[in-house]
Amino acid sequence: MNVVAINGSPHGMKGTTGLLLSAVIKSARAAGATVTTLLLADYNVGPCRACDACHKAGACPIKDDFARFRAPMVAADGVILASPNYISSVSAQMKALMDRCCGLLHCQAFKGKYSAAVVTSGGSESKEVEDYILGFLRAMGSWTVGGVGASAAALLNPAARPKALEAAAELGSGLTQAIASRKTYAEQVPEQSAFAERMKQLVRSRKDQWVYEYEYWNSRGWT
Repeated sequence: MNVVAINGSPHGMKGTTGLLLSAVIKSARAAGATVTTLLLADYNVGPCRACDACHKAGACPIKDDFARFRAPMVAADGVILASPNYISSVSAQMKALMDRCCGLLHCQAFKGKYSAAVVTSGGSESKEVEDYILGFLRAMGSWTVGGVGASAAALLNPAARPKALEAAAELGSGLTQAIASRKTYAEQVPEQSAFAERMKQLVRSRKDQWVYEYEYWNSRGWT
């Protein structure tokens, strides 16, 4: 079981997002997963330029570190995305990575994978960002196992921290168990199917321009 955990915090693993993510990773490893951790703060992943090259040829022409994230995500059985809550959304670093995945989104590249979200916030406002990340991951085609969120105050308080880290550990073991058992989530099927149909119709409608994506879908018998 190969899992990639991507931390979108500018503080890397030294901040509260890193602390909460570390508990997820530790538990996933204890349950038998091999986890690769990537810190967006250590790399340069710029914003999408909407050039359509990934749709036309299957590769992004921007010369930065996106490929260092793309390849591990595509190869993984599970993907964990972690971010602090920045004004009711993910960090700019994480949003840039998500936007650069537009070609992978069109190709439903996470189909059959499992995923999870980790969010920290200054107060108690992590749920909406968890939902945002999980919605993105389902749109990519994956099964979402769940998310964990915690406030910085809880994580920095020795009395409150164990409860937050316990929830994170449960998410890590749950993700690994879902991968091992090839668990499916019936309640997610309508959303996944509807989005995949949208992508199919989109790629079909642009088949003469988006040659790579149309051939990708056609080669899998999805068109």
